[in-house]
Amino acid sequence: MNDFLNGKNGKIKVMYVRSDENNTDSHAKKFRRGKNRRHDHERVKIDTNQIDPIQLQRQRAEEKRIYGKNACQQLFKNRPEIIVKAWFSQASISDFRMALKWMADHRKAYHVVDSKELATVSGTEHHEGVCFLVKKSHREINRAVYLQQAPAQDCVLALENIGNPHNLGGIMRTCAHFGIHHVLLHDPAMLESGAAMRTAEGGAEHIKAIHTDDLLSALVDFRKAGYSIVMTSSHKGSDLTNTKLPNKIVLVLGQESGGITKDIWQQGDIAVSILGTGLVESLNVSVATGILLAEWRRQNRRLT
Repeated sequence: MNDFLNGKNGKIKVMYVRSDENNTDSHAKKFRRGKNRRHDHERVKIDTNQIDPIQLQRQRAEEKRIYGKNACQQLFKNRPEIIVKAWFSQASISDFRMALKWMADHRKAYHVVDSKELATVSGTEHHEGVCFLVKKSHREINRAVYLQQAPAQDCVLALENIGNPHNLGGIMRTCAHFGIHHVLLHDPAMLESGAAMRTAEGGAEHIKAIHTDDLLSALVDFRKAGYSIVMTSSHKGSDLTNTKLPNKIVLVLGQESGGITKDIWQQGDIAVSILGTGLVESLNVSVATGILLAEWRRQNRRLT
């Protein structure tokens, strides 16, 4: 049974629950049916709005929303344990039957809602009929640990000042396609934003971040471990198709507008350029990534 009381901040929903008659809570009120009639149980008013705000704030800081059909399907396939809650459109249910069954079996809340509510929940109209609320779980690996176990043939992407989530998503999708599994960057959380993961179309589940606050020192460490540092530019460097790419490289990419900064550029062992007509300033960084990785894979045939 529920009532509504007028509180300081408007109406407060009140839920009634049972407790023992011996409860000495000063806020409990005893109910009797008839004169001098006593009961073994009484109903106590509980204000369900009284949730610890600090705990709620902490919980919300540890959660995020992921949306998009392929992104959510791959997340469920690889990391179902981080799912807290889900929203589905009626049309998407058939694509997520296994997820719905798993959530029911594990007592996870889910809701079937219309597209408008999904847009509100996910924060975008590009939700593709599904949104997961998940616990934040950065897939990150320590640089020193990675270098100790790095394979003989390897390509690691290093991203400098690339923050657009759609570019990051496109890069992750491309990396997954070509079997590149590690990205060196300063903020691993950028790889797991909702927009980046949707654009990656499930590819984000196959990528791990190698965190660095100092790209210069990170490149030095990789060189000491036997990697060649390959710089990329739309204006300078050798023609990619005429350049031998070693089987163990760090491929450095910079933002489209400014490219790789001077200090980082000077750390390069090889500099390559993707030649074009010159009718446009440069390629989109995720498109350039695809061309560069395709050429590296062509020259180094073994799957990574």
